[in-house]
Amino acid sequence: MAVSRPAPQPTADVFAWRPRVPGVVEVFHAHFTGYAYPMHVHEAWTLLIVDDGAVRYDLDRHEHGTPHNTSHDSVSLLPPHVPHNGSAVTPDGFRKRVLYLDASVLGEELIGPAVDGPDLRDPVLRRRVGQLHGALSRPGDELEADSRLTFIGERLRGLLRPGKAVRPPHRDPVLARRLRELLDARVTEGLTLDAAAGLLQAHPAHLVRAFSGAYGIAPHQYLTARRVDRARRLLLDGLPVGEVAVAAGFYDQAHLTRHFRRLVGVTPGRYGSAPAPAPARAPAPAPAATVV
Repeated sequence: MAVSRPAPQPTADVFAWRPRVPGVVEVFHAHFTGYAYPMHVHEAWTLLIVDDGAVRYDLDRHEHGTPHNTSHDSVSLLPPHVPHNGSAVTPDGFRKRVLYLDASVLGEELIGPAVDGPDLRDPVLRRRVGQLHGALSRPGDELEADSRLTFIGERLRGLLRPGKAVRPPHRDPVLARRLRELLDARVTEGLTLDAAAGLLQAHPAHLVRAFSGAYGIAPHQYLTARRVDRARRLLLDGLPVGEVAVAAGFYDQAHLTRHFRRLVGVTPGRYGSAPAPAPARAPAPAPAATVV
């Protein structure tokens, strides 16, 4: 006689937060098993990638989804105010990472194209979204996240409206120099990409491209290197590592340690702590000749 087994209970492992990056309303990481979203809407754009498993959903009365064999090349973009649901394709569930973006990143004119084609198979976009999630998970790396979000928004607009794709601008060394001067003047307090764009009257994506083209390094990498350089001087002055982190413009000591070790090769606590090498000794004088 067959013994009936109870159906597995739905499980959920969820982590969500609001980063200090303009345009990102919420970051949402989740692993669901046996759970299905009912029909609902969001006020913000929903940009999601599936890391494990696959998802199917209905959007505007049409079925969509991220199949197993293409999910790691795909990004799904669900527009605001349009009802949708969601469920796993297999009993193993799915693991996803989601960004909720406001209208400053994508405008309402893209809602129609997103409804028609919400599943975007684009490896470059997928990689950039993953990199953005990495930056958003590290407090203190907001300028990097801001820059990555700018290029993601630009690529999404190009994919949804190919005829409106933005061509890469020409080199602009004068603009690059002006941005470098702004960063140099704000090493400790930092600078958002939107603030820099307003001060320099330039599009954020153009700013990042101009700077990277002129100096071979992104603005956030330049600012981090300047902060690490300042931290080195302060450490050699004898300041405690915690005070150095704040004085050099880092979010906290862990933020300083991560970047310091990456750029210098040792932790701040070890930097300058080794005893200085003893001065070389002068050679002993030769013995005087004996007169017979």
